[in-house]
Amino acid sequence: MLRAAVRIQSSLAKRAAAGWNTESIAAMVVSIWCDIDAALAPIIGHRGVAALFHRTLHLLRHDYPWLTASSASLADPMNFAALQPTLLQQTSENVVAANGALLEKYLEQLASLIGESLTERLLHAVVDIHSPGDAA
Repeated sequence: MLRAAVRIQSSLAKRAAAGWNTESIAAMVVSIWCDIDAALAPIIGHRGVAALFHRTLHLLRHDYPWLTASSASLADPMNFAALQPTLLQQTSENVVAANGALLEKYLEQLASLIGESLTERLLHAVVDIHSPGDAA
């Protein structure tokens, strides 16, 4: 797993373990994906971000069928806020696990297209925002 995914996911898991409720975790997940979109859109475009996200949902459909149910509402342009109602129906543990799988698979696909080094550099700001104070 790429360092960026590990750091973001670790921070999210720590917050869930510290007692953050599902609503707070879901809001953070939406924020993470909005920030990923903002970081990657200048390079691959919003449609590229969306296409890769939909491909990731497709690849994870058997492990997280509840997550793929919201894919129609995500549409183009990408509307990550549409994930929130689906996330709120889950436990915070399920949301953290699903986000970890999404991050890992998404960044794995992105790295195969543009390289691991560029992927890490593009997501540096996202990591800084979502894992403040976490060890590098």
